[in-house]
Amino acid sequence: MSVEISAGTEVGAGIASYRRGSAGYRAVTLALFAAGLTTFVSMYSAQALLPAFSHSFGVSPAVSALSVSVTTGMVALAIIPASALSERFGRTRVMIFSAITSCVIGLLLPLSPTIEILLVGRAFQGAALAGIPAVAMAYLAEEIDPKDLGAAMGRYVAGTTVGGLIGRLIPAAVVDVSSWHWALFAVALLSTVFAIVMTRTLPESQFFQPQPVSVRRLMSNLRVHLANSALRTLFALGFIVMGAFVSVYNFLGFRLAAAPFGLSEAVVGLVFLFYLAGTVTSTAAGAAADRVGQRWVLLGSVSVTALGLALTVPDNLALTLVGMLLFTGGFFAAHSVASGWVGRLARVHRAEASALYLFAYYAGSSVAGVLAGSAFAVGGWNGVSIFVACLLVVAMGLSLKMFRSTRVD
Repeated sequence: MSVEISAGTEVGAGIASYRRGSAGYRAVTLALFAAGLTTFVSMYSAQALLPAFSHSFGVSPAVSALSVSVTTGMVALAIIPASALSERFGRTRVMIFSAITSCVIGLLLPLSPTIEILLVGRAFQGAALAGIPAVAMAYLAEEIDPKDLGAAMGRYVAGTTVGGLIGRLIPAAVVDVSSWHWALFAVALLSTVFAIVMTRTLPESQFFQPQPVSVRRLMSNLRVHLANSALRTLFALGFIVMGAFVSVYNFLGFRLAAAPFGLSEAVVGLVFLFYLAGTVTSTAAGAAADRVGQRWVLLGSVSVTALGLALTVPDNLALTLVGMLLFTGGFFAAHSVASGWVGRLARVHRAEASALYLFAYYAGSSVAGVLAGSAFAVGGWNGVSIFVACLLVVAMGLSLKMFRSTRVD
């Protein structure tokens, strides 16, 4: 007989949640760090290759940017079904299947003869990838002792951040001396290595109990969260800030490679090192939110993001780089606070609440990424800047709405 003592923690038949310092904790956090790496290496590897796709296939920047948007769009569409499937078939099965399938697709992508086939392959890869972000946080909450969950979650988020960075740096370096085919192949191989580490180290679930899955039950759980005004605001905020972030990075390479900057692909790729600022600010924002409250930190983070965008507008390389540093750090801080706030507000069915936030987050990446392509076609970097500025105005309004909220969590 088992006794449930807290969310995600159960003791029975001598089984206890993993505590920090234990072998089980180390195995779980290593596996989830590798899961974050393989997911985000695969998801955003195309972003550094957009100019190469445009040149090789003879398509516009907007069309080449679809190689990012279709992937994140399919992640958004598949993330809620993947979360539901994990309730029936288990967390580890869904994550392992997701990792293996996405890697197989990734290894085939360099063979794409046309942009259309590449886009279809990237869409299938996005659907496959959804299983990891949909399940990872629920798996951690079930297996790790609540006292150590924050640190474990931090390692997973660190994996996603580093994965996003590696997934952009490596193809940018390879394409500068070779072709996009070899760049994608190099990324796919690396992603496969991370997936193997994940599958070999991921412990079986100790506390997972299969649940009946039905569309009616799922929709009922989702409606609970959509009826919460504060949660709806945070879902919308995730959509907006991620849309702004991806829009800027999708077309930053085109701006820096063109006059007056004229930087090489490899040098442009180094700009993605600013992701490391996100690793710092996301952690700092979480700690600051605990001290002074989510409202102030969220509003400040969105403000810093907007300031960073403004600094990228003049044709000055130093200002642009400083602007990207602020823009990136501000975005990750805002995302950290918003996603954490969702977990605090959702009293029940937290897996579904996280899935809704992630759905909005990746949908924003896909939808805004497409619209930013049109803005770039019409007005170049200034067009993208105006479009993203409009998004950040909305984000500021949503942040102020949360600031005025009467409920503090």
